[in-house]
Amino acid sequence: MSSYIEKKVQLFKMIDEYAVQDVMVAFSGGVDSTMLLKLCCEAAKKTGKQVYGVTMQTKLHPVREMEEAGAACNEIGATHMVIKIDELQEAGIMNNPINRCYLCKKYLFLRLRREAERLGISIIMEGTNEDDLHVYRPGIKALRELEIISPLAQAGLTKQEVRMLAAEFGLSVASKPSAPCLATRFPYGTELTYEKMAQVEKGETYLKEMGLHNVRMRVHDEIARIEVNQEEFPVIMAHQEEITGYLKQLGYVYITLDLEGFRSGSMDIKITGDYKQKL
Repeated sequence: MSSYIEKKVQLFKMIDEYAVQDVMVAFSGGVDSTMLLKLCCEAAKKTGKQVYGVTMQTKLHPVREMEEAGAACNEIGATHMVIKIDELQEAGIMNNPINRCYLCKKYLFLRLRREAERLGISIIMEGTNEDDLHVYRPGIKALRELEIISPLAQAGLTKQEVRMLAAEFGLSVASKPSAPCLATRFPYGTELTYEKMAQVEKGETYLKEMGLHNVRMRVHDEIARIEVNQEEFPVIMAHQEEITGYLKQLGYVYITLDLEGFRSGSMDIKITGDYKQKL
């Protein structure tokens, strides 16, 4: 297995080779895409080429993420572009199908590719890391079909190693929690609406303002199931009355704390290995 230093060397070499021409990076503002955009901009300083950071303006992600992405892109020195989309209607994911991520990524990156073609850009990158290759990520199939480049994964960098690299570059997002789309808060097969996702965003924002780090509010009809790091359970219990009152105002009837704590992809546990292999 390659060491962290060997992975960095491979990654830097790869980015330098891509930066001999203009490049486009799918930019969400998370640690992975921010680190990738930063490396591209550093490499482009030596070649004089242009780097575009493209953010999708969508209601499937919290509004704050959009604002932070714009600020980060400008700070790094990339040209920021915003593409407005409506995945629920246009990507066919209103009923939260089990292949939602594939359909969504296919739609998003087709839009991105059209924009790149308009600008004469052939290199499109995104921030999948090594860890993403070993969990349920059906969107990766769409990336491969569209020949989108994933340098972090190709160099073998794990999520923790990406965070380490971001810290070395002094990026403020080095410890930023992951922020997957709001559709992940609902069971597969649930009808998705922007109203439901807005409620989730309000609930999670309220909880994060208490200083909680990793927060997910999973919704099962009238039940709001809260996931936070286990060491932060005392914060929830200390504010249980306020939390319960606020979330009930949003329309939830039952408010629960998941005793397993925060874990990424908890809605995927019933997906069988056979189905994953087909994707």
